[in-house]
Amino acid sequence: MQSTAQPIRSKEYETIYILRPDVDADSAEKVQSRIAEVVTRENGKLVKVEAWGRRRLAYPVHKHKKGVYVYVKYVGRGGLVSELERNLKLQDTVLKYQTVLTQELVDFGAVTVDPEEVKFQRLELPPEEEERESREKALGLLDVGPDAPRAYREREEREDDFADGDDLETPDSKSEAAKAEGAAAPKKEGEGEPS
Repeated sequence: MQSTAQPIRSKEYETIYILRPDVDADSAEKVQSRIAEVVTRENGKLVKVEAWGRRRLAYPVHKHKKGVYVYVKYVGRGGLVSELERNLKLQDTVLKYQTVLTQELVDFGAVTVDPEEVKFQRLELPPEEEERESREKALGLLDVGPDAPRAYREREEREDDFADGDDLETPDSKSEAAKAEGAAAPKKEGEGEPS
């Protein structure tokens, strides 16, 4: 009986995780080393690691408006993803993470790893100056502009619709119209100023 060795089939995944914006380099390195440890322990291979830096979040997460994005690409079996996400969930500095399957069938032996691509870079970020929001703006008392939440913009649009007053006639608007008509019509004798 002759058995042919088939190549080990794995899957390729990408994970992006977001660290707190005020994370120090040592805490970020701790998370990165934990990821490398999990991938090797679960018989996977790291393919690429990129630190994207501090970026604005789409919506506040745990009262943070910005976060430090890190991208990781790796190859492994399905159990690797659940173990990696479990470890990310245990880290206090990780705000959010998401994993995506990029390729279904990958020949594990054929995957080549460039050592420069998987080298974890020490995360050195300048301290960020937090923008202070005025109390009036936080309470919604100021015009918040296009960056405002949709509910604020819709409320302002509804208020603008009532403020137009096109279909509402007030005594002032009638007198304005009457004045305009009177100015355009020629004056008759005996009307107007006394002689």
